[in-house]
Amino acid sequence: MNRAWIPSLLALASLSLAACGNSPEEADTTPLAGPTPQAACGVGSRPETGMQGRVSQADHDSGRAAQGFTCNTELVGSYSKENVIGTVGGFKVERYVDKAGHDCAYYDSTLLFPSNILDADVGVNVLDMSDPTQPRLTARLITPAMLSPHESLVVSQEAGVLAAVMGNPAFYPGIVDVYDVSEDCRHPQLRSSALVGTLGHESGMAPDGKTFYSASPGTPTLTAVDISNPWLPIPLWIGSYTSHGLSLSDDGNRAYVAYGNGAGVLILDVSEIQARKSRPQVHEIGTVSWDNQTIPQNAMPFTRNGKPYLLEIDEYSNNGGGVIAANGSVVGAGRIIDISDETQPKVISNLRLAVHEPENRDTIAKDPGARNIAGGYAGHYCSIPTRVNPDIAACSMILSGLRIFDIRDVRHPREVAYYNAPINPRLLPVPAQASNWPMSRPAFVPERKEIWYTDGYSGFYAIRVTNGAW
Repeated sequence: MNRAWIPSLLALASLSLAACGNSPEEADTTPLAGPTPQAACGVGSRPETGMQGRVSQADHDSGRAAQGFTCNTELVGSYSKENVIGTVGGFKVERYVDKAGHDCAYYDSTLLFPSNILDADVGVNVLDMSDPTQPRLTARLITPAMLSPHESLVVSQEAGVLAAVMGNPAFYPGIVDVYDVSEDCRHPQLRSSALVGTLGHESGMAPDGKTFYSASPGTPTLTAVDISNPWLPIPLWIGSYTSHGLSLSDDGNRAYVAYGNGAGVLILDVSEIQARKSRPQVHEIGTVSWDNQTIPQNAMPFTRNGKPYLLEIDEYSNNGGGVIAANGSVVGAGRIIDISDETQPKVISNLRLAVHEPENRDTIAKDPGARNIAGGYAGHYCSIPTRVNPDIAACSMILSGLRIFDIRDVRHPREVAYYNAPINPRLLPVPAQASNWPMSRPAFVPERKEIWYTDGYSGFYAIRVTNGAW
C-alpha cells in the first residue's frame, strides 16, 4: 500500500466511527502510540515534501523552504520589521475585542530581553486588527513587565485586563504590570506597575480578571495577586510550589499547574484564594506525569460533551535525564488528559509529529535549526478557541511551524492543517540558522476561522484555515 494514503484512511475511519454512533472514547483505555495521523492537504496547499513536520536541508537548497509549507491554510496578514537583528515574536498572542468593537492583538516581541534592543522593537506590541489583512501597530507597551514578560502575558476576556510579570528563563524580580484594555483595546491604559509577584517567568489569571498568578519553574514561589482593583494590586498568598504555566478553571477555584513541583500537571484547589478568605489555604488534589515528559509548559481546561479534560504541551527535548538537549531523543510534545477524577488524572491521547519520534531523531539532526537547544523539532505552546467543545487545537511546534489538530474525538486526535512560514535569510545566524521559530501560544478568531501566532524570527501572522479543515 502507498503509505501516503494511511493518514487519510485513518481519518476516514475515525469519521466513520463517529457517524455510526460508536464510542471509541469509552472503548479505549490507553492512548495511541506514535505520531498523530497526518493531515490530508487540499486545494491551494503547498505540503511538506517528506516526513511529517520536517523542513530539511534539501528543502532549503531547492528554495521550497523560502516559499513556506501550507496545508489547508492561507496567509491573511502579517506584521514585522525588515532586516531584524534580534527576535520579533515571543511567547504569547492574545486577542481582545473592546466595548466599542475594536479588535486587537497583543504579543510580546522578544524571546529573551534584551536580544532585540538594537532593533528598538522591545516590549509588547498592540495591533489594530480591524482589517486583518493589514495589521496596524497602535501602541508599544514598555513598562518593566512588558519589556520582559517572558511567558507571562495574559488577558482576561471577562474583565478587559492585560497583565504580565517581569520574567526570564530563570527569574526576574516579580514586577507585575496591569493595564485596562476594556474601553479602547488599541491604546491600553496602565493602572499599576508594582513589585507584588515575587519572582517571574510564567503566569495564570482567573477568568474573571481578579486574580493574577506569578509563576516560576525554578523557585518555589507561586504567588496569587489580587488585581480586582487594578490601581492597587495586593499579594494574597505565596505557596511553596515550583510552577511553569498554569491555567485556572472557569470559576477560578482550580489551578492546573504545569510542572508543579516536578509533576507533569498538579491540580490545586485555590477556592479559598478565589473567595478571598483570610490566610487562604491551598490544597493538592491530584497529579499526573508521563513516560516521555520533558518540561511541561501549560495545561488548559476544556470540556467535551460535559466531560472535563486538559490540553497540555511540553517544551523542548531531552535525552531522558530531565535536562533539555539539542535534538534530544525524548520529545514531550502535547497530550489530552482526562480529569473526570481529579485525584487520578490520566493521559488519554497524544499530539505529536513524526519528527518527534525517537527513531527519527538521528535522521533530522542535521536539518537547519534542529540542534538549537532552545528550539529544534519540539513543542512549545498549544491553545484552543473555546473551553466548551473545541473542534481544534493549534500548537506552535518550532521548526515545524503552527500545527492544527482536530480534537473532537479526544482519544483519537488527528492533524488537519499546518502553516510553516516562508524562511528568509538571517543577518545573524545565531542562535541557529534561518528556520521557523514559532514559540507563541496562538489566539483565535472562530467566526473567520483565523489563528494568530508569532514566529521569533519573522513576526506576527494571521492565517486562515481552509478546505473545511476546521
